[in-house]
Amino acid sequence: MHDSLGQRAAGSGQRAAGSGQRAAGSGQRAAGSGQRAAGSAVPSAGRQQAVLVAVRSAGALHRLLDVLPVFDGDERIAVRFTLVPGSAFDVDALAALERSGARTVGWDEARGTRHDLILTASTKGALRVLSGPRVVLPHGAGYNKTVGGDGSPHLPSGLDPHYLLADGEPWATLHALAHDDQLTRLGTHCPAAAARATVVGDPTLDRLLGSLAHREDYRSALGTGGRRLVVLTSTWGPESLLARRPELPGELVARLPHDAYQLALVLHPNEHSRIGTFDLTRHLAPALTAGLVLAGPYEEWAALLVAADAVVTDHGSTALYAAALGRPLIGAYDGGSELIPGSPMDRLLARVPRLAEPSGLESALDAAAAQETRGFADAAFALPGRCLPRLRQELYRLLGLRPRAVPVAPRALPRPAAVPRRPAALAVRAEVDGRRIRVTRFPPYAPGGAHHLSAEHPEAGPRQTQSAAVLWRRARPASGAPHSSTWTAAGWTARVLDDFPFCTVAAAVLTPERCLVRHRLAGLFSLRIEPDRTGGRILRADPACVLSAVHAWLAATPRPPSTAPLTTLTSLTSLVCDTGPVAVRFELRPAEESDLGYEL
Repeated sequence: MHDSLGQRAAGSGQRAAGSGQRAAGSGQRAAGSGQRAAGSAVPSAGRQQAVLVAVRSAGALHRLLDVLPVFDGDERIAVRFTLVPGSAFDVDALAALERSGARTVGWDEARGTRHDLILTASTKGALRVLSGPRVVLPHGAGYNKTVGGDGSPHLPSGLDPHYLLADGEPWATLHALAHDDQLTRLGTHCPAAAARATVVGDPTLDRLLGSLAHREDYRSALGTGGRRLVVLTSTWGPESLLARRPELPGELVARLPHDAYQLALVLHPNEHSRIGTFDLTRHLAPALTAGLVLAGPYEEWAALLVAADAVVTDHGSTALYAAALGRPLIGAYDGGSELIPGSPMDRLLARVPRLAEPSGLESALDAAAAQETRGFADAAFALPGRCLPRLRQELYRLLGLRPRAVPVAPRALPRPAAVPRRPAALAVRAEVDGRRIRVTRFPPYAPGGAHHLSAEHPEAGPRQTQSAAVLWRRARPASGAPHSSTWTAAGWTARVLDDFPFCTVAAAVLTPERCLVRHRLAGLFSLRIEPDRTGGRILRADPACVLSAVHAWLAATPRPPSTAPLTTLTSLTSLVCDTGPVAVRFELRPAEESDLGYEL
């Protein structure tokens, strides 16, 4: 990446006299520009500097929240937020503001008051009527898209003079850009605005980079285990992945083996706003039931990129953040008029493997894993890790203040809260080779045949529990009520075989490594599962998967008469279950008293 920090457009090194911008080293602003001369902004005793954050959409708000740590530790700064009218996505922005606990002011009050500094991440709307120095940041990874029927044809709105000029003059005091290429492109499309621009880096990228050490923590919160986490990303608009291929999340969940892959979906905040949580979860219900992770629109999407093993993307700029993290990338953009030719995103999609059909994902993942992606981000991000210090310098200059002598750094992303649902029923394909059983599990609606259906009782629906060959339940924490009634593991498994005539195996999962299993013909026995200890790591298979291996092995093993003792069938039999990336040994033994009486 280039290191031309803070350079100005046209290589002038200073701004033109009379343009309302500073001459290099002058230390003050032109008279009549509506900005204070340096030195006049020193606050009187007890007076706070008023910083207004002007928000049009949830996506823009999220970008600005990543910037605000520049003011941490400074009681001289008072930050207020206002909702700029006119966006179709402003409802979710207001809700996000309420969740953040931010102090807000109404639009009429905001435009009738002079502010010491105004921050925004959009060039649209009535921002020019706000009084005070205005700083504009991009709200994505560069300028890669154009919005049809909005502004100048074929120009991204962030570089469009239609939105950057008012009466022929730039209305923004400063454009804080992420890369020199953006500065060059801004100079091509709007030289007057480029004269007020500087390169500071990208605050969101710095949060991602600063959170890499938390990758294992994020994967633990998601329940990823040893599986490959594939993140599907969709921008907004008619050419987005979700608009063009709304069935793709469900198709991929159905085709990817549950114990080898975890699938997550990251949507642009505008899509969350457009569809709404209720309809979104309804549209995605089959995939969510099968374990799809739906990321929240703020912070969580970024934590999923850190946790990801690969990313499938349309033309949204999220992919450039994934590239900067070195994540393997697969393109799923079907083409159109929105992507700007020659933009960083356009160059990325031209180079990465493409996903034409869901059935091609595993081969595309192999191809993507062999390709280095960080180079794709070089044209979108400069100064990695240095954005907040540089931005603080610029913002405090505009405020006429000296920053507090405390370090400024991006905040690590929180653990994802979107814990995926645990599938209550899975179609199981099993192959028995002596004492080794390979188990592959899919959603019940997945294409292709299955050896049997496995279901969790009572979470699975009546249809699935009635037809499942393997029924199981997990032990729950003891009730704190003074009066309670619980099953023992032996009692519950016996009751299940009585109630469900098509069930062959009823099992109580007592711990991740211990189960009680009752087979309709072979009888009652204990199951012990050893975790896979490889390379200093401990990987555990889902006990329900091992129960399917037990069922498949018993079905393939010649049975003695039903009256024969269990030891003639198992004799402390040691077996191996292969599932996804994990191979675990397990042992069948005569039922132990402690398992029989275990309270569920």
